Order: sequence, then C-alpha cells, then structure tokens
Amino acid sequence: MTNPMRPSRETPGLPTPPKGWPIGSYSTYAEAQRAVDYLSDQNFTVEDVTIVGVDLMQVERVIGRLTWGKVIGGGLVSGAWLGFFFGCLVALVFTGNPLGPIIVGLVGGMVFGVISATIPYAATRGQRDFASTMQLVAGRYDVLCDPKSAEKARDMLARLQP
Repeated sequence: MTNPMRPSRETPGLPTPPKGWPIGSYSTYAEAQRAVDYLSDQNFTVEDVTIVGVDLMQVERVIGRLTWGKVIGGGLVSGAWLGFFFGCLVALVFTGNPLGPIIVGLVGGMVFGVISATIPYAATRGQRDFASTMQLVAGRYDVLCDPKSAEKARDMLARLQP
C-alpha cells in the first residue's frame, strides 16, 4: 500500500517533462509532424519520439468589431438553435400538435439567447468591443527521441527532403 503523505517517484497522471535527445527542430508543427510521419514510414519505432513545443506564446487573434447589433443577432441565432432543439425534443413526446412546442421552444430560446449574450457584453462597458480567438502556439517544435535510437533517427531525418 502506498502512503499518500509520501508519494512515489512517478505519480500517475501528473505531467512530466519530456525526455530524450533532440533529433530535429522545426519552425512549425506541420514540419515536425512531417518528420515524425517520415520516421513512421521508414518503420522507425515512433513510440520513442516526442514533439515538444518550445517558447510557448498565447496569441489572441482579433476577428472583428463587436456592436450591439452583432451581439443581439448572435444571441438570437444561438438561442433559436437551442430552443428549436429543445422544442423538437418536447414535440417527440407531446401528444398534441408538434408545432406548438417547437414554436414555444424557438421563442423561448431566442429570449434566453439575447439575455445570455447582452448581459456579459453590457458588463464590459465598452472596454472590449471586439471578438477574438485564443491560441497557444510555440516558437519552435523540437523532436526528441530516446537516446538508444536517437542517432539512427537523426540519420534518417537527414535523408528527408525539405
């Protein structure tokens, strides 16, 4: 039995730093993936290989300006979809005309959608009038390999055409 006050050296489920020797460094993930795919095509034991993103950055890409019209329109559309879905579910078990639950669901969803979209937007008080997406990207991607086969992998990657 293990003692919770004295964890073992390798606690399952916790992240561990990557290990291995570098066999290649690439500016994009696609290039690193291509290198590992090449090793796989050459019947190399790719279980010994790890792709590591180095110099991580959080990138926020602005995709457009937000206005009250866009916020309300987005709330209406997303609410309508949700309301339509729930209306259809209720219509499946409803004994009367199925159009009633669908219309009630649609209208209720639209009201809920507008409320759930406008309250957070109003709370920003004009401090964030743009929409964006967030990504985690790396400055470079290193391919590491277990030391027992790193030299062989490095030689194989040297034959990979750019």
